[in-house]
Amino acid sequence: MIIEIAFVGAPVTDMKRSRAFYEGVLGLKPTSESPAGNWVEYDIGAATFGLGAYPGWTPSPDGTVVAFEVDDLDAEMARLKAQGVVIAFDVMDTPGCRLALVCDPDGNKIMIHKRKVQ
Repeated sequence: MIIEIAFVGAPVTDMKRSRAFYEGVLGLKPTSESPAGNWVEYDIGAATFGLGAYPGWTPSPDGTVVAFEVDDLDAEMARLKAQGVVIAFDVMDTPGCRLALVCDPDGNKIMIHKRKVQ
C-alpha cells in the first residue's frame, strides 16, 4: 500500500544551469546533494523535490509536472516573467485553484499554483 510520496524528481541535462534556475529564479534552497553533484534535493513543506542528471533519464516537456504552491500567483508570475522565464501557458482559473505553467531550462514544465479557499 502506498502511504506517501517520498519525493518528486525532475531530470536535467546541465545541473549548474538547472540549479541557477531552481535556486536563483524560483528561490528554492538545497537541503541535500550527492557528492558527485548529479542529484540535489529541496525540502518544500512536507515534500521533497529533486533534480537529477543521469544517463537515460531525459527531460521532456510532456513528462510529470510538479506543482509549486505560492502565496500570490499574480505576483509570482509577474516576477517570473520579468526574469524571462518561458511561460507554457499563462494564468487560468479552475473551480479549485488558479495555475500557470512555466518551463525550466530543459523544457520540463512546472506548475505555479494557488489553491482557492473553499
